[in-house]
Amino acid sequence: MNHNVILVILDGLNFQVARHTLGHLQAYCAAGRATLYQLQCELPSLSRPLYECILTGVAPIDSGIVHNDVVRLSNQQSIFHYARSAGLTTAAAAYHWISELYNRAPFIAARDRHSDTPELPIQHGHFYYADHYPDSHLFADAEHLRLRHSPNFLLVHPMNIDDAGHKFGLDSPQYRNSARKADLLLAEYLQRWLDAGYQVLVTADHGMNNDRSHSGLLPEEREVPLFVLGDAFSHAACAQPKQTELCGTLCTLLGAAHDKPLCKDLLK
Repeated sequence: MNHNVILVILDGLNFQVARHTLGHLQAYCAAGRATLYQLQCELPSLSRPLYECILTGVAPIDSGIVHNDVVRLSNQQSIFHYARSAGLTTAAAAYHWISELYNRAPFIAARDRHSDTPELPIQHGHFYYADHYPDSHLFADAEHLRLRHSPNFLLVHPMNIDDAGHKFGLDSPQYRNSARKADLLLAEYLQRWLDAGYQVLVTADHGMNNDRSHSGLLPEEREVPLFVLGDAFSHAACAQPKQTELCGTLCTLLGAAHDKPLCKDLLK
């Protein structure tokens, strides 16, 4: 396979809330052009460990990124590394922890916020460092990277859903409406991406609980969505993807050599 891929991580989005509020994505599912799967995130259900898990296929207990305050470069091979080794172009519009994991640590905003550095794993990046940075701006950042650099792999990582969850909790209109706003933003860009030939995956790192936090074993903290859109996917109902298989699956889509586990049932 040699496809271009966009991975969207809707930070902090619980599966049930995704199922009930992402009406535009569900329209693609109803039309047979997308499929929604349920993933169980690895432990602990925290952001930085799970960014590392999604992007490297390595569980936190093995990667050593075991909590949010581990500020260092990853010592694993990520999608960005495999893509670069295959001669592909990489880009990310994402929270600054992504930059710290794969480009430079610690993050220095004046140096790292806007990055065009071909020798780094993430060649082109716009990185934000405030949790309330508007999702509308983040999606525009991502689209700027796509239009300017035509990346083979693009990471899109907004934070407002997680931010609302920490402020108001899982069972709150603010949390649910943040998810709805993300869906409206996806409605602006999704068909453009598909028309440009991208395979698109929309998932989350972890969910949220009513204590306005996450890190444990509650289903609402661990159950997250995975929407897949594009003609390279099988859309098989029997597929049971794991969070640790996303890295290998994306690398396979990209045609980049890798040694990670993957979910073969997701792909044609």
